[in-house]
Amino acid sequence: MNKIKCIIVDDEPLAISLLEHYVEKIPFLELVFSTENPILALEYLQKNDSDLIFLDIQMPELTGINFMKIVGPDQKYILTTAYSEYALEGYEHNVIDYLLKPISFERFQKSVLKVQERFSFPQEENTHFFVKSSGQRHRIGFHEILYVESIKDYVNIRTINEEFIVLDTLKSMESQLSERFVRIHKSFIVNLDKVKSIGAKKVILPEYEIPIGESYRAGLLDRLK
Repeated sequence: MNKIKCIIVDDEPLAISLLEHYVEKIPFLELVFSTENPILALEYLQKNDSDLIFLDIQMPELTGINFMKIVGPDQKYILTTAYSEYALEGYEHNVIDYLLKPISFERFQKSVLKVQERFSFPQEENTHFFVKSSGQRHRIGFHEILYVESIKDYVNIRTINEEFIVLDTLKSMESQLSERFVRIHKSFIVNLDKVKSIGAKKVILPEYEIPIGESYRAGLLDRLK
């Protein structure tokens, strides 16, 4: 899969950490550089290529607007800032989208899909994704997953042979999985390809029985048609 090379420029370490985490979740993005110092970012761009910059506007060393003026019109941007009044000025440059902090993953995902549309990369169906669990990044194929369960601030991804406890939400996880997954309960998403049978109140998977929430029953039956 062709990847979009991106860099992150933000004077807030926590903002950088969040964006790095989001980028890891998107298969067609590749993070090549991140920094709190826009001057270092300019130096990087003099010697290296980048397709997309996640750029904070309000930075003490150099504002995002002036940063874009220096770099020029060939670079694509997604602006990230807590100040909505800067949006109109930002759109005078080659800005694809504008993200207002705090940024949710769902909003981030919509933004980078806009970026993907601007590139002529062939569209490929995703067959896997990466998660961070127990201090390591793991590649999980969709075909391996039986179900995903919400456990407070975490999700448990149960595969055929093991499980992964990940700091994430079920809603975010649902947006990353393929169309063969369906939410059947406020706490569960199941892989339709692994369903052996469906009862009145539960879905039967290999070695597991998952409850069906009443408000999710109609959606499940509709997906099975």
